[in-house]
Amino acid sequence: MACISKLTYDIVQTVAPEVDSSYIPHAVDTDIFSKIDPDQAKKFKQEKMGPGNEDKFFFFWNNRNARRKQSGSLIFWFKKFLDEVGHDKAVLIMHTDPKDHNGQDLEHIIGELGLVNGEVLFSKAKVETADLAVVYNMIDCTINISDAEGFGLATLESLACEKPIIVNLTGGMQDQITDGKNVFGVGIEPVSKAVIGSQTVPYIYEDRLSEKDVVDAMLEIYNKTPEERAEIGRLGREYVMKQFNFDDFVERWDSLLSSIYENKGSWETREGYKSYGVRVF
Repeated sequence: MACISKLTYDIVQTVAPEVDSSYIPHAVDTDIFSKIDPDQAKKFKQEKMGPGNEDKFFFFWNNRNARRKQSGSLIFWFKKFLDEVGHDKAVLIMHTDPKDHNGQDLEHIIGELGLVNGEVLFSKAKVETADLAVVYNMIDCTINISDAEGFGLATLESLACEKPIIVNLTGGMQDQITDGKNVFGVGIEPVSKAVIGSQTVPYIYEDRLSEKDVVDAMLEIYNKTPEERAEIGRLGREYVMKQFNFDDFVERWDSLLSSIYENKGSWETREGYKSYGVRVF
């Protein structure tokens, strides 16, 4: 079993120690997702955001507009943040479909909250990877407060571009926020764990955050100096290059698949597999 997070790997080792498992985290192309010239990023920001907005603080949220992603909660809590710092001081860019049937009507929410003066902007169109990397360079911090997240590629892409992150300490995002010594933004401890499930998945946990903790995290990043955020981003990229690079990613998969072939056999000789089953009616 290939596990993309240390959490999943630890769980498998605990509940099924007899199962062969490997820790193989995701990776990003650090040649594409990297820091660009600050003047180029500033020019892009002026072109896309318009004059007068280049000095505002930009949060970025790059996710599916789905229930577990907490998209509606983020907008409500971002308003609380704006109430603290001023509605003309920051912008939240949400790269998502605000009308996704799996999520909330985000356009209705910003209207309901009166955030209709550019405080929350939606990026709806699909973009090329290189263009997305430029967006990361334009913003100041990337947020992911999902209540469950297998890995969370957007925050890894952000760190690769030397931008700090704010994350819920759930799933694979726990692997990204720290190397054990340095913290590459703000990791928020869940205040509760809700147990949910379905007929096909009896139960799973949802890690829920509090409004105060999320707003405090935004304020913490916002109140840092540009130099402090730059240093966090620099260390974050170093960590990505060391732990989540493509060379190691390819090597881990190659090693795992080769091991399976060598130790478990091929189609005709592989162990632990039957091409048939018996059912009693």
